[in-house]
Amino acid sequence: MKDNATTRIALTIAGSDSGGGAGIQADLKTFARFGVFGTSAITSVTAQNTLGVRAIHDIPPGIVGEQIDAVLSDIGADAVKTGMLSNSAIVKTVTEKLAQYGVRNLVVDPVMVAKGGERLLRDEAVEALKENLLPLALIVTPNTEEAAVLAGFAVNDEKEMERAARVIHGLGPKYVLVKGGHLQGDAVDILYDGERFKRYSSERIDTRHTHGTGCTYAAAIAANLALGKDAGEAVGISKRYITAAIRSAPRIGGGRGPVNHSAVF
Repeated sequence: MKDNATTRIALTIAGSDSGGGAGIQADLKTFARFGVFGTSAITSVTAQNTLGVRAIHDIPPGIVGEQIDAVLSDIGADAVKTGMLSNSAIVKTVTEKLAQYGVRNLVVDPVMVAKGGERLLRDEAVEALKENLLPLALIVTPNTEEAAVLAGFAVNDEKEMERAARVIHGLGPKYVLVKGGHLQGDAVDILYDGERFKRYSSERIDTRHTHGTGCTYAAAIAANLALGKDAGEAVGISKRYITAAIRSAPRIGGGRGPVNHSAVF
């Protein structure tokens, strides 16, 4: 295991985005932005750009597990973030490995659909995510569409966000952050700890350059947990960061461009 207590480390377990705006690439850039050393286990290789996902190749579950073993048996991790897990076999392998190593600061970004509408989590994997992975999570970070799938009903306003958070909390995570970026008005996210709700609000920025926002937001939360912040503080810092990252997006590509992972906030 790591022997340098001053170096904070985060592991991302997610898909690779050839366009560099989401997935492993976004996570590692975000970890670096917060001064956290990033490691990775790749679950799927995607061919994508700002116009959409062209192809997906899932990594064999055994190789995903070997990557996690390689990192956690030697380097360790102060926090772990999961993203695209694609199928139930990968979900189960990841769950087994995280349980084996006793990971505590686990951020689960339940990546289900790409910005262009492509499915990134198969239907059969949703139940595996709910039953196996969520009980290990410190915090799960669904947007309203993902929250609707996990909770089993439509989520179209803040009251429904709160209701969904209660249902999802019942699946096992200690905290649920339901993100309201897909709704109208201010971008409001709601954090639920099983007793209280905390609201995080920012202006809505009129831009199409939002590719990778969910990955980046969750990675920032993981980085701040690795730095010793509690969940509420980690979310607050990450909310300010993702807002600045969207506002200063580099406007790359002809479609939904990436955010600015080096944003000053």
